[in-house]
Amino acid sequence: MEIFGISMAAMLSQLLVGLVNGSFYAILSLGLAVIFGLLNVINFAHGALFMLGAMVTWMAMNYLDVDYWVMLVGAPLIVGAFGVLIERLFLRWIYKLDHIYGLLLTLGITLLIEGVFRSIYGVSGLGYDAPELLQGATDLGFMVLPNYRAWVVVASIVVCLATWYVIEKTKLGAYLRAGTENPRLVEAFGINVPVMVTLTFAFGSALAAFAGVLAAPVYQVTPLMGQHLIILVFAVVVIGGMGSIMGSIVTGLGLGVIEGFTKVFYPEASSTVVFVIMAIVLLIRPAGLFGKEK
Repeated sequence: MEIFGISMAAMLSQLLVGLVNGSFYAILSLGLAVIFGLLNVINFAHGALFMLGAMVTWMAMNYLDVDYWVMLVGAPLIVGAFGVLIERLFLRWIYKLDHIYGLLLTLGITLLIEGVFRSIYGVSGLGYDAPELLQGATDLGFMVLPNYRAWVVVASIVVCLATWYVIEKTKLGAYLRAGTENPRLVEAFGINVPVMVTLTFAFGSALAAFAGVLAAPVYQVTPLMGQHLIILVFAVVVIGGMGSIMGSIVTGLGLGVIEGFTKVFYPEASSTVVFVIMAIVLLIRPAGLFGKEK
């Protein structure tokens, strides 16, 4: 069966590619949305933290022979701790300033992190294989599904939905949202708001690192790998609605699929289709698809 001259197998294969890319868009934009929605900071260092998760995993596996499954938990914890340092040393001083200060500060942090690793490893890609349990592929009849790519999609969706549930449906999430809107009221209940803010930024950083660990067997690990994604991820956040958790998840997955199909029907537009959609959405609904109009 063919659609516009494209075989169904090619369509389904591209759908999988779109879902994989969309999974990375979703989990990265989710981390950005958490940080912006709860801390009101535009974190341009998110791409560097994504790269750091992949790089820390590559270093641990190659130098220390650490297992992939250990680093799937360990890398987010390490990068989350690094996020604590960033928030305590730098970001805490700019919360009451204009957004441009946060953007410029995190951009500077990005250049610093990327520069350090580029001076050590250069810009060539460093690859590592998927864990043995996830190697190979499964023949579904209509297509061959690589096991690792299926794992990326499932793991990303599970983490994204768990994050949404915690922030939107639990008492902890209610405290986080209240702490950004009325910190004095929350402190009156005996909650340490500065610590809560720090842990929120650490969690957003850990999400970026988790995406980096998932991405490393799919993409080449390079100091600039986050730089290639961060602009696109910002577009996803804007389309979904700045600070909207569910908007980031749905938009990330949806745009990944749209981008994948665009590569089939009109490859020349695949690198710009997301930005075209962003322009259209901003013209019709400036707050984004899931954002709240002020």
